[in-house]
Amino acid sequence: MRKIIFIAFFLLFAAIAGIYQIQNSKVDTNVTAKTTKVGVLINGSRLDHSYCQAHFEAIEAIKDELNLDIVYLENVPMDCYREIVSLIRDKDCKIIIGVSFEFGRDMMKAAAEYRDIYFLHASGVNHRNNFSSFFGRMYQARYLSGIAAGMNTKTGELGYIAAFPISEVIRGINAFTLGVRTVRPDAVVHVRYCNSWQDDIPAGEICRKLFDFYPIDVIAMHTNSLQPHREADAKGIWSIGYSIDNAAMFPDTYLTACVWKWDVYYRKQILNCLQGKFHGHHDLIDMSENIVALSELSPHADPQTKAKVQAANEKLRTLEFDVFYGPIWDNTGHLRIDEGESMPDNEMFNNFHWYVEGVKVGG
Repeated sequence: MRKIIFIAFFLLFAAIAGIYQIQNSKVDTNVTAKTTKVGVLINGSRLDHSYCQAHFEAIEAIKDELNLDIVYLENVPMDCYREIVSLIRDKDCKIIIGVSFEFGRDMMKAAAEYRDIYFLHASGVNHRNNFSSFFGRMYQARYLSGIAAGMNTKTGELGYIAAFPISEVIRGINAFTLGVRTVRPDAVVHVRYCNSWQDDIPAGEICRKLFDFYPIDVIAMHTNSLQPHREADAKGIWSIGYSIDNAAMFPDTYLTACVWKWDVYYRKQILNCLQGKFHGHHDLIDMSENIVALSELSPHADPQTKAKVQAANEKLRTLEFDVFYGPIWDNTGHLRIDEGESMPDNEMFNNFHWYVEGVKVGG
């Protein structure tokens, strides 16, 4: 008798679970049956072969699956409130995505006014009920690229072309340098700022100056301009890319790239919006979530380089290690992170204003 009761209970439980699963499946189908309009603010060109294109390609990859009608605004200025309002009022967008840190102030202002609209802010730091900001731990991929760079430098002098001296950029420079110096302890990374995310002219000028003054044989960058790659390619200097793997454009001098795979994040968050499950928060995404990655190493990289990068990659993905674990000294000789300590996320993402040992910043 007990056995019969147990079987009956099991069958009833299975039936209820099955009904629940079917209902959930129907919800997923129903929320994508209706087209949803999404407005995307881009601070450059959607086809820049860099940061903006990484977002564009990710959203394009999921638009049919989630039945999205995308409205892209390119070359949007920092003061973008008017553009946001237009997307909501004139284009009937229910979700607003901004891909630049600089959009944060006006996106938060609009989120407070339009509480029934969802906002997703890449590289931002704020949140509210209908507003999420998110960014990945790109510094982890930068560290891996530094190992590849350190294994390929002969002179021990490397260059780094960067847009602006903000926390996001500085932690990337520092992570890259720490990676370099794990395999080349005497290496120096020469940093120059071009004060622009997209402009080819200043990026090319400071790159050429670096090549004129120092025997640089590997260069990395944090700018959306591809001009540093062109300058390096012309001189036969190794280069490391950012956001998108552009190895096919520079087959003779491209080592690897620190890349974004945003479709994973956008699919999850937009589906949450459609299902009414969205809760605004600030996301910091690890490499283990497959949104931040190092692209495949160039065929020019030797097996030893690949082995060292792979070993470090495994440590990062299993959370056995992170880049900013002490002891770490700055480039003035002061101990900044004690042995056994790690740098807090708030300081790393919002208040990183110093450089690690081995970094030399010029004018």
